Amino acid sequence: MTMTRLVRSLPRSLFALLVVVHRSTSCVVAFGFHSQSPLYFDQKRQRPSIYRHANQIEYSRVARHRPTTKTSLWTSFQDVSAVQASSFDDEQTTTQQQAKTEAKTIRSPIGFNLKSLSYELEGSGRAAVVWDCLRAGIDPNLYFSGAGEKDVSDEPIAHAWLAAIAASSTPALSSLDISSVCQEGNVLGRRQGQGLGTKAWQKLQNLMHDHHSSNNDLTQFGNDGDQQQQQDREAIYTIENSIASLSHMVVSPDGTTKLLLKMKKDGLEVESVIIPWMDKGFSTLCVSSQVGCKQGCTFCATGRMGKLRSLTTDEILVQVYYANKVCRVVNNILNAQNDDDNHIAGKSNILPKVDNIVFMGMGEPADNADAVVPAVNTMVDRRMFGLAQSKVTISTVAPDPSAFATLGQAPAALAWSVHAVDDSLRRRLVPTTKHSMEELKQGLVQALLSRSNKLRRTMLEIALIEGVNDSDEDAERLATFSQSIMEEVAGSKVVVNLIPYNAIDHPTYSTPSMERLLGFQKMVTDCGVLCYVRTTRGDEESAACGQLATKKKRAVVN
Repeated sequence: MTMTRLVRSLPRSLFALLVVVHRSTSCVVAFGFHSQSPLYFDQKRQRPSIYRHANQIEYSRVARHRPTTKTSLWTSFQDVSAVQASSFDDEQTTTQQQAKTEAKTIRSPIGFNLKSLSYELEGSGRAAVVWDCLRAGIDPNLYFSGAGEKDVSDEPIAHAWLAAIAASSTPALSSLDISSVCQEGNVLGRRQGQGLGTKAWQKLQNLMHDHHSSNNDLTQFGNDGDQQQQQDREAIYTIENSIASLSHMVVSPDGTTKLLLKMKKDGLEVESVIIPWMDKGFSTLCVSSQVGCKQGCTFCATGRMGKLRSLTTDEILVQVYYANKVCRVVNNILNAQNDDDNHIAGKSNILPKVDNIVFMGMGEPADNADAVVPAVNTMVDRRMFGLAQSKVTISTVAPDPSAFATLGQAPAALAWSVHAVDDSLRRRLVPTTKHSMEELKQGLVQALLSRSNKLRRTMLEIALIEGVNDSDEDAERLATFSQSIMEEVAGSKVVVNLIPYNAIDHPTYSTPSMERLLGFQKMVTDCGVLCYVRTTRGDEESAACGQLATKKKRAVVN
């Protein structure tokens, strides 16, 4: 009896498989009864292929070795359920190995994707509870530590904000009980009160301990290293003592709030800015991707710092965490006041929820894409920070044409810091420019063509400097340049964003007059290109675009 007839003669109810294993390879060929054709299964690549004839032994094109001569085969019968179970186990093992690899790479819950965190905490529900906290700016390590479901790190934030608004000449709020104001309330949604469980909380602490240990070199303590290790074992590992802490806060009269975050890894500091839009009911958060920047834009304070180092994914995401925490605490304080106090405080102090994020802080995202792209994935995941893809914008000066494709892997809108279309003028403003504007434009065009229509909207940013790049000719060149992008990319929309130069003590640069700004805008708009003048926010406290550089001032968070 031939092999084919033997297989077809067996009862289908047995769900048996004839497994043919070739001794010289890792390939398995299985004959299934329902299709009556062989299922080739490459164990290395986990990819099956169905063949037309059951009596033909063939090898997939993806197989590593293709035998040129006939060799002996060893055959055996196995139960189909056993084979399927083995395949499932292999797949599960692969997933677990990937999760372990990611855990070793990131080692902080805020930097894990949800699948990896679910694996570490042994349950997707537990991971969801942790992210309910992080999304609200609550440290789950403190909230579930047995201290009555309260994040005690809120109180220093509240005191710092009150000190900051007093320093900004804003009428202060009346005295109040900060501890009662900082109660979280029903901020965790439908999982409020669900809890994490002692076992899962300890696993969360283990993850935080790994990150804490990696950021602390105990050799610096000398003979006190053992004592420090003992103290670490007894401590609760939190976001504040393991990733970053809020060291300073400054509030402008218009409500713009600048946060100075100190990285636990090396004590370096970065700035992020919360920009409230009262009429729109949300806040925009400007985040940093590096400590300093190496692009050296002549009109930017960050460029003067040079690049000190790139931020990790955790250090980018912790800026969102702290912004959400500040917004929640501030609104709790204002809600706790009576009507008279709210009138005294002024509505300009309200910080609506962060609903928009722009990578326009310190650093060049393209120089740190390995951390920026995963961070954006976390920002737009509805189970994590839950922002819409169109609400996250990555701005790049485009060090090279490939920068757009690299950053285009992130599910976010792209913005290009152009500043000048003329090649010689752009090299003057951005000294590190190595490619022509046409070469860079083609990089943007190719990146937009590979994106969905929803993400083909892009922004061209111009830091407008009086007498440098604000002439009528500059406006005409910019309009033509913008139109050429829309012509080459079907379904795209280009918006020009004019940013009035913000003073950084440059000897010759100055801000154009409002008349010149509006004239430049009109020329671009008359050519059929949308053009807006960005409202300057936070310039009183050096929190405006181009003014971010780490220097300590005011409102120290104890």
